[in-house]
Amino acid sequence: MKNNVIKKRTNCRGCLCDDLVKVFHLNPSPIGDEYLDLKNLRQDQPSYPIDLYLCQRCGLAQLIDVINPDVLYSNYIYKTESSVGLKDHFAGYANEVIKKIGLNINSNILDIGSNDGTLLGEFKKNGMNVIGVEPASKIADYANQKGITTLNLFFDEKEALSIKEQIGTFDLITSNNVFANIDDIRSWVKGINHLLNEKGVFVFESYYLLDVINNLVFDFIYHEHLTSFSISPVKKLFNEFKLDLFAVQHVDTKGGSLRYFIQRNGGIFPHDGSVEKYLKIETERKIYSFSTYKKFRSDIDLLKKHLIRKLSSIKTKGETIAGFGASITGTTLIYDFEIGEFLDFLVDDNPDKIGRFSPGLKLPVHSSSSLLEKKPDYVVILAWRFAKQIVSKNKDYIDIGGKFIVPVPEYLEIKNG
Repeated sequence: MKNNVIKKRTNCRGCLCDDLVKVFHLNPSPIGDEYLDLKNLRQDQPSYPIDLYLCQRCGLAQLIDVINPDVLYSNYIYKTESSVGLKDHFAGYANEVIKKIGLNINSNILDIGSNDGTLLGEFKKNGMNVIGVEPASKIADYANQKGITTLNLFFDEKEALSIKEQIGTFDLITSNNVFANIDDIRSWVKGINHLLNEKGVFVFESYYLLDVINNLVFDFIYHEHLTSFSISPVKKLFNEFKLDLFAVQHVDTKGGSLRYFIQRNGGIFPHDGSVEKYLKIETERKIYSFSTYKKFRSDIDLLKKHLIRKLSSIKTKGETIAGFGASITGTTLIYDFEIGEFLDFLVDDNPDKIGRFSPGLKLPVHSSSSLLEKKPDYVVILAWRFAKQIVSKNKDYIDIGGKFIVPVPEYLEIKNG
């Protein structure tokens, strides 16, 4: 591996100590969302480690193998609007935040990692001033074309000072499913500190470590997700910079996430008891204990063995198998469960993925409508969190004798009759 592609951290990205212990291992995989088009099909796609470490001092769960962001996001094609349910989620998100912190038509809002501007569009509908920050140039261009002013840059303290000088400070700063992707989170926190006005609030959403463990959402641990957040280390990190975590809210996205609300120390919003409630739950569930992750891996391995046994039996009969879900999590599951050799092709509803080829294995991606044409005997639902919606939308496939396999959180076969 070239030094300019991947680096290995030697200290905690939260508290900077060097007391890190590996607690969880996934099989290495290529960059999970690097689906190739036909002209790039010969491109080499090496695999990189996916090992989760736990800081023994602050409790932050993190990857220490960090792929260069320029490499990781150079071919980034994901759009928020393509994810099942996220548009509706962000519409509700905007309304809830507006009410909770008392925003009005004159409020200034910054979204960091704003992607295609879906969330900012909801605030803009309410007459607010919105600006996005998005490092993927094609996505930033797309957002600007939609009328959402978007700066194409990687956010850090230096860029924050530039934004402050040119634009000013903000009543609300948001960041959703992005903070986990950042290596230098301390620079981010410093930048946010510069950009919040005195009564401003920083709100971020990220998948929740406790839900990852409870719901077996192991496939959310991948190269982009450098940090798996939980409340205790988040509280410690922001407190170090005189910022106060005053509330958290559980949301259902990404297999279980938390929405964190942060203000300046001594801010106007009272603590509602939610932070203290979840801190107690984290202690009771022992999410900072090695034994918890040992059981987590053991539970996943049981599902893996069951699935491999079934797919091997199917192939022995000469039958065909497709995978449903051309996503990063799909890549993670395929490589960790070691099922690539059993899959004939993938299907997906995302037009940006159709006609491409999967990372490393180069499996072709077809539209889900091709299930009626190609008639695979079985379809493994790689996007298992959306199994109910996928089965509901593809009942015609079941009617012609097709069978779905849901591999997680428990093995399940769905077929006609």
